[in-house]
Order: sequence, then C-alpha cells, then structure tokens
Amino acid sequence: MRAAVIDLGTNTFHLIIGDLSDKDPQILYKTTVPVLLGQGRINENMIIPEAFERGIRTLKEFKSIIDDHHVDIVRAVATSAVRNAVNGSEFVKAAHAVGIDIQVISGDEEAAFIFNGVRALGIIQRNSLIMDIGGGSTEFIICNEDGLVWKKSYDIGAARLMQAYFHSDPISVAERNAIGDVLDKTLGDLKAACAHYQPELLIGSAGAFESFATLLNNGDDIGDIASMPLDIKAYEDLAVRLLASTHEERTNMKGLISLRVDMIVIAAILTSYILDNIGLNALRLSTYDLKMGVLHSIKDQITSNAG
Repeated sequence: MRAAVIDLGTNTFHLIIGDLSDKDPQILYKTTVPVLLGQGRINENMIIPEAFERGIRTLKEFKSIIDDHHVDIVRAVATSAVRNAVNGSEFVKAAHAVGIDIQVISGDEEAAFIFNGVRALGIIQRNSLIMDIGGGSTEFIICNEDGLVWKKSYDIGAARLMQAYFHSDPISVAERNAIGDVLDKTLGDLKAACAHYQPELLIGSAGAFESFATLLNNGDDIGDIASMPLDIKAYEDLAVRLLASTHEERTNMKGLISLRVDMIVIAAILTSYILDNIGLNALRLSTYDLKMGVLHSIKDQITSNAG
C-alpha cells in the first residue's frame, strides 16, 4: 500500500510518498517546492494571481510524480494561506480540475497532525511544548508521554509578521518591539497553559528549526537526522547574530536556504520569545511535522480498518 501526502503550506508545498506495508512507513520520495502562496497580500487574506498559478503548476507536477509511483491513497491538506484566503475556495476548485482534491484543515486539526508527526519519532518522554512556525500560522502543542494535553493555532506565521513589520535592513528595534507587542497580546492563553502544565522541553517542528540546526552545525547539512538536541546557549547566540544581520549577510550564511533568508529573523524572534517567557530548559529539533503526521494517520486508519 502506497500513500502520498501533499502539505500545502503558506510558503512551501511538500510531497511525500510512503510505503505503508511495514510497521513504520518507508519514505520512497519527498520534495519541497517554495510556492510562496502567501506572497504579497497574506494579511489581506488574498492569494495573488502569480502565487495562485505557481501553486496550481506545482500541484500538476506533483500529480505526475504521484501517478508515476502508482500511489493507492492521496491526501492533500491545505493550511493557513488557503484556509483564510477569500479566494481559497477558487484555489481548491482549480486543484480539483488538475486531479488533486484538497482538504482545507482547521488550525486545531493542523496542530493535531503536527503532534501525530512528532509523536511518531518517540521523543516525547516528558512534559514538552511543540512549536511549528509556518508562514501563515504558528502551532503550539503541550504534550507528554501519555499524549496531547493542549493545542492551539495562532495566525502569527513568519510570512504574516514579516509582511506587517519587517521593513528595515537589518530589522529595527522598533519593529522587533512591535512584534513582541503582538505576541504579548496574542499568546496569553498559551502562557497560562504552560504555567499549568509546566513543559520543560521545546520541540521545534521542521521548517525554521531545521535551518537553526544547520546554522548551528556550521552550515553543514544535517542529512537525514530525524531529531537532534539543540544547545540553547548556542541558539541564543545565533539568534542575536540573525537579528543584527543584514539581508546580504544572511544571504551569504552557509546552509541558509533562500526561502528563509528573511523569514529566519521572524522565526528567531518567535522562538526566543517562547524560550524567554516560558520556563523551558531544553530545545530539540523534530524533522517530523504535519506531513508525517498525516502519513501516520493514514497508516493508523488502515491498521484500524484491517483489525
């Protein structure tokens, strides 16, 4: 049994194809395309024509790859950019016309899939806070070895904050403070939940956290490592460097992909805010995220039906 998962994110579209025959899904193919669906007008909840066309063109390419792999099940999930866009339903219709049926998931469902992906790694062994920084939204999940205890999605993704507040080079103190004010006003219930459940470990789900790991590894690719601890002091030093850097300086940072040259600054502000405001004493990368969570949910469903 082969399954394909398409994750239609605000910045990137991901495709993974897995063989579900074994206990753990075996990844046969994976690719990521920087579609930038949220380009230009994400805070106006609009997919601009150029981004719309890039998205549909990418889905056509994905459909061809899926057909070549003789996939049995296809699951395509769309998150913040499509979920909130006034023309999101038009995008879903256009995708259907090229053979891809999209499920637009809620922020709550998105957080649950992210938890499902991270849990599959087996790294949740104490009270933990999972953080997934997307382009349109950021998800937080409090969990422990017994399961998920609290989750919420917030419309404070890196692309949204960047388009609204990041206009200087390097980012100005005033812009950083403005983002901090937004986070103060937005994340009160997260802070209350963390005060109650007291997570000790911050698990960063893929995306920007993979970039942090690469930069902390002297710009060398971390390869197929599914999870690794990140030294908090080394991360804090990196964040200071990122916030002080110009666009050109970040462009020349070894291992930093072009998509994240500017958004990594916002990601650093978000991550540092969480580390500073919640009593966490450890930081860890999980490369398993929403798409792996969806793949494992398909596997679980097949197993349940067989039983």
